[in-house]
Amino acid sequence: MWRDNETYEFLTKEKNARASERDSKSLQKNFDRLSQLAPVGFSAGLHIRFAAPLIYVRTYDEAWTRVYDENAYALRDPLVFWGLGVKGHTRWSAIRLPDPFNILGQARSHGLAFGAVISFGPITSRSIVGMAHNAREFTDDEIAEAVEIVKNLHLAAEPPTELTPAQIEALRLLADGDRHAAAAAKLGISESAFKARLQSARVRLGARTTAQALKKAREYQLI
Repeated sequence: MWRDNETYEFLTKEKNARASERDSKSLQKNFDRLSQLAPVGFSAGLHIRFAAPLIYVRTYDEAWTRVYDENAYALRDPLVFWGLGVKGHTRWSAIRLPDPFNILGQARSHGLAFGAVISFGPITSRSIVGMAHNAREFTDDEIAEAVEIVKNLHLAAEPPTELTPAQIEALRLLADGDRHAAAAAKLGISESAFKARLQSARVRLGARTTAQALKKAREYQLI
């Protein structure tokens, strides 16, 4: 279901570069804050769409991460189910969903004895963060800070919501296997005009290359 995504990449030029740099720094800053708050790690899936997050960062124990992935527990995790079904925050101990695979019990055996989960954003683009403590429940103040952090992460990772019809046409032709000259001919425009459309799509998607723009457009369900 979920996989560790490539590092979220941002465009590095002109006005978009400045905005992207701010977003990138905000992501790192807030992931650092989350690490300080969660002594035995966290798991953050940002903007979950079609069962996969655009950004997925985990800092849990490697042995637990391996068990979790090998058993595809993301498909069965009551914390994930809670986060997809409810927008808000709660402690792990307060969740009353079925756990037939004893995922929370297994997590405890890896030192993740206590935890909290925060869910933010619309169901079509939900961000879910779980954080763990080995010695005690998180306090109300700590959870309130985590809620603020998750909101910041969600906003910093916000993907573009749309492309222009011309940008979509250009990317779709390339996705179908057309080369620049053939795609431009199909659209009845010059090759230089076609390349300009691709350039504007790259800027909109925050992509360095056309291949990266195609990848992001697919991930964002824009083409």
